[in-house]
Amino acid sequence: MDISSSSVKMVEMVEAGKGVPRVERYVIEPLPKDAVVDGNIANLESVSEAVQRGWKKLATKTKNVAMALPTAAVITKKIIVPAGLREEELEIQVESEANQYIPFALEEVNLDFQVIGPSPSGPEEVEVLIAASRKEKVEERVAVAESAGLRALCIDVESYATQTSFDLIKKQFPNEG
Repeated sequence: MDISSSSVKMVEMVEAGKGVPRVERYVIEPLPKDAVVDGNIANLESVSEAVQRGWKKLATKTKNVAMALPTAAVITKKIIVPAGLREEELEIQVESEANQYIPFALEEVNLDFQVIGPSPSGPEEVEVLIAASRKEKVEERVAVAESAGLRALCIDVESYATQTSFDLIKKQFPNEG
């Protein structure tokens, strides 16, 4: 589910066999003017009502959703860390590095990371993508989902969510998209 300044967009994907997803249904539900301003939810009730209308049109049984945060609401940075760190060590290293790039106290942000792969400088290091968003940005989207009777399972950066979705379905297109 993506909430923009003009609409709520929802897509239901199902497995079409052999792990290949297929777009089953989609809905674009318009939002009232100024319900979302500059990526911020200004009118939770209006946005929640639009989500409920869209969900009803989508006619799906699931209540679980993946949501997207506007790219502008997320700070992303690639960092290099030593390879072979245990998960706990990696978390500590990421938090330490994140302090240098995030202009807010870590208590004020939701921080996540993903190991991308080996560092271009050599196999003794790995490249890690860190992403941080102010907690209120995440919480307002979760509040919309919950007030519409849904459960946010994950929240991704809008641009990454779009790319991930396309990567999942591109095999359905001639010449893979």
